[in-house]
Amino acid sequence: MPKKLATMTALIAAATCLSMSPSQAFAAPLLDSQDTAFTKAAHQGNLAEIAAGRDAQKNATTACVKQVAGVLVRDHSKLDGDVKMLADKLGVKLPASPTPEARKKLAAVQAKAGTAAYDKAWLADQDAAHTKTLAMIDEEISKGKNKEVVAAARAARPVVAAHLDMVRKGTCNAAGDPRKVGAGTGGHLAAADAGLGTAGAAGVAGGSLLTAGAGLWWLARRRSTGSPHSG
Repeated sequence: MPKKLATMTALIAAATCLSMSPSQAFAAPLLDSQDTAFTKAAHQGNLAEIAAGRDAQKNATTACVKQVAGVLVRDHSKLDGDVKMLADKLGVKLPASPTPEARKKLAAVQAKAGTAAYDKAWLADQDAAHTKTLAMIDEEISKGKNKEVVAAARAARPVVAAHLDMVRKGTCNAAGDPRKVGAGTGGHLAAADAGLGTAGAAGVAGGSLLTAGAGLWWLARRRSTGSPHSG
């Protein structure tokens, strides 16, 4: 009986693993409460910014605000794609919508749709929202325990900071588009950091230097000996 029981237990465990998705079967250890809370809050923040951006694209009265709104939709959509990918990998169940507070604030701004007051209210709301998000990111960077979540926070920080510069103190500044910052690389960067580490990154850098050195040596040799195809 004990042997049969052990066999049955093993079969049940195997069946359970087979029924799980790859991300679940190979899930990382349980996250620290800080990492879990940040992942959920980041997702809700992205949803709120996407909703606010789309609303401003329709209801803002100035081209600048419409342009900034488009940047928010673009960047937060990319960032949220990484958050969802990371959450799935780590087994974090994400909320389905922005926070009630964010929805309430957007509704207040929407009440001014089509007027100059809308643009002013929208910019002020985005200033406050991105200031709060930046503080949340800094807290995760300093207190987070999971390397992938912390890496995702670091990757998102320059994007959020650039967004804040575009709406700071309620003044629209479309020239601050962070397109070259690399928005939406959070999850991919986190995976790279976790897989390579300091030694791995150094190895990649070293390989690049060796390749460059070999190329320079070949060019120098070609010039000194003369190429049958030159001239």
